[in-house]
Amino acid sequence: MKKILLLGSGELGKEFVIAAKRKGVYVVACDRYAGAPAMQVADECEIFSMLDGDALEKVVRKHRPDIIVPEIEAIRTERLFQFEDEGIQVVPSARAVNFTMNRRAIRDLASRDLGLRTAKYFYAKTFDEFKQAADNIGFPCVVKPLMSSSGHGQSYVHNDAELEEAFREAMEGSRGDVKEVIIEEFIDFESEFTLLTVTQKNGPTLFCPPIGHVQKSGDYRESWQPYQISDEALKQAQHMADEVTRALTGYGIWGVEFFLTRKGEVIFSELSPRPHDTGMVTLGHTTNLSEFELHLRAVLGLPIAKIELEHAGASAVVLAPEDSGKPFEYNLVDALKEERTRVRIFGKPEAHRGRRMGVVLCYGDIDADVNALRDKAKRLAATVLGTDSYMKK
Repeated sequence: MKKILLLGSGELGKEFVIAAKRKGVYVVACDRYAGAPAMQVADECEIFSMLDGDALEKVVRKHRPDIIVPEIEAIRTERLFQFEDEGIQVVPSARAVNFTMNRRAIRDLASRDLGLRTAKYFYAKTFDEFKQAADNIGFPCVVKPLMSSSGHGQSYVHNDAELEEAFREAMEGSRGDVKEVIIEEFIDFESEFTLLTVTQKNGPTLFCPPIGHVQKSGDYRESWQPYQISDEALKQAQHMADEVTRALTGYGIWGVEFFLTRKGEVIFSELSPRPHDTGMVTLGHTTNLSEFELHLRAVLGLPIAKIELEHAGASAVVLAPEDSGKPFEYNLVDALKEERTRVRIFGKPEAHRGRRMGVVLCYGDIDADVNALRDKAKRLAATVLGTDSYMKK
């Protein structure tokens, strides 16, 4: 029996563990707090800071996993090279995880090394460097920590008066010990989309049908499939996704994000070397295999015969309306009265206002009206915890 050490045990990790258990895999779920979602379905769990390299090594030596699967950014990634050299499979690879956990590395790889079209960008460690970069880029611009997740520390800056607050938020929202920000030109895009890309050890690189998504302050709020895009734009996106994943090396699923401009230009945005939050829409029967099943098969070297769209679908997150130190009472009745609707509650033991606590999934026939499905998913998501946050956007 294969043993997986999962580093990070959030909602995406939970679905990955469920897929792994269905294939008879033993999973040890790790996170910095007890009761994390993936821990609730894993065989064992460990609680420690993965930024503590010695603690990470201690856990690896204790469990002797065959495979290490990172699910978060806050990991002492340089230790993964050592484990890989010892014969432990790191997913997708130690190189990929080390690059993509830091926006500087992945952005420089995409823009400078591979020549992919990205937004204009600068880095800054001090406010003076930050101010100079803003002067070079102009307003509006986008500010992000070099290392973060779920949109923490990201903001849009419209003028000089907003710079100090944006810099402070980016620094405070940074994960790990990297205290540096990236400032980017604002792309006047028509929409954003994710191209789930599967790299295989014993097969060709595969692409899921593109997923449209909406983010708020850099954090996923809704996604849908299919996402309408021209054949030429899709080819551009697939080419860029193939280029960057081949350069990073390894096997697994990647969430590659793009902007689509009003002129039809595809611009590389970001990349995650693991299942992507916008890909939760695949839990709603949109594709024949969910992103979590695809990730597991690629990790284990199992064949993937085909990826195809079976239904149109949409997802909308359930947001916590307030801070809470204990689990919420969820209203599932209103959503589950509706046909072709699924609800996934993540099982997070605590909440802060605006935290993702679950997701509503709605699907229909392959030629169904996607906008109608999006509206339905958002309407029902608002009933689960009685929040009207979607209406206030």
